[in-house]
Amino acid sequence: MEQQTDIEIRIVTAWDEETIADLYRAGGWWSEEWDPAALAALIRGSFAFAVAIDPATDRAVGMGRIISDGVSDGYIQDLVVLPEYRGRGIGSKVVSTLLNECTAAGLGWIGLIAEPGTDEFYLPLGFGRLEGYVPMRYYGER
Repeated sequence: MEQQTDIEIRIVTAWDEETIADLYRAGGWWSEEWDPAALAALIRGSFAFAVAIDPATDRAVGMGRIISDGVSDGYIQDLVVLPEYRGRGIGSKVVSTLLNECTAAGLGWIGLIAEPGTDEFYLPLGFGRLEGYVPMRYYGER
């Protein structure tokens, strides 16, 4: 794997919403009926929001965020790197930056829900499966 050491990771409280929407599209998590203007509140409301920037182009090429109460638990969400930048260590740098934000704040429990097949990415970063637990999502009353 070629490492991209010149990529800068910044913790931000605001970023161009269309650029962030493009990153969500790259992750397959965007619905075109959503309003990109709502992303400003999503960024501000995150415990930490990291953007990976290619200094050669000043372009955001990746992102990730932590949602947390800032006291006990933190959850990594929305980790994505643009396809043409993948395999260069950028995602690992984003995760490491987010983990540093959590540990600096004293968060003792940091989790995530990994997409199938991505556990090999997260294992070297210190994550492991939560044996005996099942991730769940609310879909409304049935």
